[in-house]
Amino acid sequence: MKAAYIKDWGKLANQVIEEGYALTKEEAHQILTVPDEQILNIMNAAYQIRHHYYGRKVKLNMIINTKSGLCPEDCGYCSQSIISEAPIDKYAWLTQEKIVEGAFEAKRRKAGTYCIVASGRRPTDREVEHVISAVKQIREETDLKICACLGFLNDDQASRLVDAGVHRYNHNLNTHADHYDEICSTHSYDDRVDTVQKSKQAGLSPCSGAIFGMGETEEQRVDIAFEINRLDADSIPCNFLVSVPGTPLENQKSLTPMQCLKILAMMRFVNPTKEIRISGGREINLRSLQPLGLFAANSIFVGDYLTTEGQEPTSDWQLIEDLGFEIEECAL
Repeated sequence: MKAAYIKDWGKLANQVIEEGYALTKEEAHQILTVPDEQILNIMNAAYQIRHHYYGRKVKLNMIINTKSGLCPEDCGYCSQSIISEAPIDKYAWLTQEKIVEGAFEAKRRKAGTYCIVASGRRPTDREVEHVISAVKQIREETDLKICACLGFLNDDQASRLVDAGVHRYNHNLNTHADHYDEICSTHSYDDRVDTVQKSKQAGLSPCSGAIFGMGETEEQRVDIAFEINRLDADSIPCNFLVSVPGTPLENQKSLTPMQCLKILAMMRFVNPTKEIRISGGREINLRSLQPLGLFAANSIFVGDYLTTEGQEPTSDWQLIEDLGFEIEECAL
């Protein structure tokens, strides 16, 4: 049965907060299709939920790309994949010293979470030990929350990362299961779900989100939000495709700022208690409406991404200050 049209989004937000009401997929889809002139009503309702759980705090995350390119996977969106012709820097693992230096740069940028990312299908045991050595030093010398993103993990590797002091593991679902074959052929959607579950079972806080704007339908956007909810990810990166020249998706049209805002609001309604992070592509897709995104999301990346540029940290600090929000400098 089709859901009745929602006229009072604030009332629905109160139901989510006060009664623990879980949206139906039909209601979530209405958020994505609401007329643009209602965007402020939607964002205000999403902010009611965001403020209830996170107040005016904004979490900052910083990425270090510890291994760039050289990836055997064929993900169509990625400039680091084996089929990409994008002119990016390619290098093997950074030294432990460089990884630790990155942690202190994260502190300078007021980030509370430091994300150690490496390209590739899965890490070797030796590579995991390399990360562990850096993590132990970072834990001794800073109060950063540490997130690792190294590809597919086995149970032993996940346990060793926990023992070393890694707090969180990122492995995005990226897109809907029914759309996955259009994006990648060298691994499956189920492989990604398995890694999220393995990391959680080992005691790592699961971080898993999606890349929107890769040709998926609105229904699939809703479904991926509910799948992330089912997996109980603590942190949800919402990426918006950057159509990098030299990748199979180079001609994919960018989302509009309004579409991005509706996606963020929908993600907040479906995952009310979770960290919703505006991630890759926010500068290109949201453009001048970036500040409005933080009325639904409570987290952003600061600085550059893996192979694409972000804006200056000072611009993000100013954006947050202008909104009357506060940076949460310690994420522990």
